[in-house]
Amino acid sequence: MVRLVKHLFAVNPTKIYYRYVIRRQSSSDASKKEIDVRRIRNFSIVAHVDHGKSTLADRLLEITGVIKPGAERAQVLDQLQVERERGITVKAVTASLNYTYNNETYLLNLIDTPGHVDFANEVVRSVTACQGVIMLVDANEGIQAQTVAVHNLAKRNNLVIIPTLNKVDLPRANPDKVKKQLKQVFNIDENSVLSISAKKGWGVPELLQSVIERIPPPAVESEGHFRAHIIDTWHDKYRGVLCLAYIHSGRVQVGQAVKWSSDSKVNTVRHLALLRPDEEAIEEAVAGQVVMVGCGPKGGGGVGEQLLSKELAESGAVTGMPPVKHMVYAGIFPADQSQHAMVSDAIRKLALNDSAVSVSPDSSPALGQGWRIGFLGLLHLEVFTQRLLQEHKAEAILTAPSVPYKVKIKGAKLLKQYRTDVILITNPLQLPDPNNIEEYYEPFVLGTIITPVEFIGAVTTLCIDRRGAPLPSSAVDDQMTMLQFVLPLAEVVVDFHDTLKSITSGFASFDYQDNGFHPSPLVRMDILLNGSLVDELSTIVHASRLEYNARRLTEKLKAMIPRQMVQVAIQAVVGGKVYARETIKAYRKDVTAKLYGGDVTRRKKLLKQQAEGKKKMRSVANIKIPRDTFIDVLKKQ
Repeated sequence: MVRLVKHLFAVNPTKIYYRYVIRRQSSSDASKKEIDVRRIRNFSIVAHVDHGKSTLADRLLEITGVIKPGAERAQVLDQLQVERERGITVKAVTASLNYTYNNETYLLNLIDTPGHVDFANEVVRSVTACQGVIMLVDANEGIQAQTVAVHNLAKRNNLVIIPTLNKVDLPRANPDKVKKQLKQVFNIDENSVLSISAKKGWGVPELLQSVIERIPPPAVESEGHFRAHIIDTWHDKYRGVLCLAYIHSGRVQVGQAVKWSSDSKVNTVRHLALLRPDEEAIEEAVAGQVVMVGCGPKGGGGVGEQLLSKELAESGAVTGMPPVKHMVYAGIFPADQSQHAMVSDAIRKLALNDSAVSVSPDSSPALGQGWRIGFLGLLHLEVFTQRLLQEHKAEAILTAPSVPYKVKIKGAKLLKQYRTDVILITNPLQLPDPNNIEEYYEPFVLGTIITPVEFIGAVTTLCIDRRGAPLPSSAVDDQMTMLQFVLPLAEVVVDFHDTLKSITSGFASFDYQDNGFHPSPLVRMDILLNGSLVDELSTIVHASRLEYNARRLTEKLKAMIPRQMVQVAIQAVVGGKVYARETIKAYRKDVTAKLYGGDVTRRKKLLKQQAEGKKKMRSVANIKIPRDTFIDVLKKQ
C-alpha cells in the first residue's frame, strides 16, 4: 500500500495526496462515529398553507448550527425560484441535523413539506420516511381544512403527532381557543399542545427537545440486507439521476452493488451524501437514515421504487408505492416545433423531479406534436409550466385543462380493442362513438370546508350550484363550522376556490380528497366552424350544463376569431344537434360605389357577380384561425 501511494504521489503529488488523506479520514470518522439507530429521529413539519412551516425550519437550522441567526435569506429550504416568487413550498426538502441533548448527539432528519392540496403527494411520500410529525396550527386562524387532511394522513401512517401552535406572539393570537378546537376536532389533550413563535424563536428549543422525547427511533433492521425506498429524485448535469432514499434495513457503502426493484441491471453506488441541506459526502449509511444516493448517469430509478442489495433483489420481488391519481390533464406544446427536442428533454428532467405528473405523447393539427400531462390540480399545473420556463428556458403552450373521465363500452369489437370494458378518457377526442358507450363515469371529490358560521348559507348555495351533495357537518367551535360535500371534480378545479374565498371574505379554507368515479350523464360537445370540426375545442360536459357551456364558448370564440373574407358560422354541436350558434360577418366590399348614375340593371349585375363570387369562395375556402388567437381560446376556455 505504501509503494502504491508513493508511485501515485510521484505522478500527481497534490491531487493524490489530498484524495488519500480524505479517504483515510472518512473511514476513521465512520468507525469512530458509528450511528446508533436509537439516536435517530425522522420527522416532518405539516400544516395548512402559510402557517409557518418554512420559518420554523429556519429556526431549527439555526439552533443546530447549520445557518447563522439573523441570516439575510429567509426560508432556506425553499430553494426553487417559483417558491420564492409565490411564497409557497412546492417541494419537500430534507435536512439532516446534529443536535446534542443530555450529552448525547442525535441525528435529526427534518423534512419540510408543502401545505397546498395540489402538492399533497409530496407530503404523502415524506411521511413514509418518518416516525412523527410536527403539526403546526396558526394561533390566529385556528384549524383549517388542510390541517384536518394532514392529521388524518399522520393517523393512517401511525405517526406520533406533536401539536404545536405557531405565531403566538401576534396581537390577535388566541392559543386557548385553538387548543379547544384541537380538543373538539381531534380529541388532542390541551396539555400536550406546545406554543411557539417560529419568527422570533420562542419555544423552538423546547419543541426540538419534544421531538427527541416523543418521537420514537425508526424501527429498522440494522443487520439485514440493504433495502431502501425512494422518496424523491432529481437530475444532475454531471452525475445523472440522484435519489433521496430512506433506508429500511442493512447499510450501504460507496462502491456497493445494488439493484432497482423494477430493473434487473446491477448498478454501483457512486455517490452517497447527507443533505444538511447542502450535500455532505459520506462513505456509509445505515438503516434509519435519509440519504442521497447516486448510481451514475445511467443508474437511476423512480419515486416509489426500492433500491436493494444485489442478494435481496435476486431473492424475490418487492412492492412499491401506490400510483398517483391525477386530477387534471392539459396539453403542452412547444411554442415552435423546432424546439420540440429541447422541450421534450426539459419535461423529462422536470418530471423526474416532480413524480406527481404523468407524461404521454399528444398531437394537434393546430399546435403540432406535444404531450398530454396529468397534474394534481391547477396550481400544480401552473407551477410546472413556470418551472419549465425558469429552470429549463423552455417556452410551452398550455391548452385548456380538463379532468379525466371513464366510460363503460359495449360491443365485442371494442372490448377486443381495449381489452377491458371500462376505459379512462384523458382527452375528449379519445371518446368512442356514443352508440358504443353503455355508461359514463365522472370523478368526484370529498371536499372539506371550514368556514365561519355566518357564511354557512352562502357556502352551501355555492356547493349545491356546483352539483354538490351535502354530508353531515360538525362544529369546530362556537364560531367555526366544518362542512363536507361530495363534489364533481370538474366543478372544483377551475374557479371554485376563488369563488369560495370571495363569498366568505377570505375566511373559509378548502381541501379535497379523491372520492372515486360515479355514473353521470355526460356528453361530448364539438365546435364547428362553417361545418368543419375543430378537434382542440371538443369538451366533455354534464348534460345539465350543456346549453350554458355552449353559449359561453361560442360567444368567446366570436370575440376572439378575426373576421374573414367569408361569413363564419360558429356552432356548438352534440350528436348532430346545434345548441348554440354565433356568426362572424364577412368583410363587405361596396362594388356599386363606382356607379354614379345610369340604369339600375348595372347595379343588379354587379351585386349578382359579387354574390356568385362569395358563394364560390364559401365552397372552397378554409377558415384559418391565427395561431395566437387559437391559443388564447384554448387557454381561456
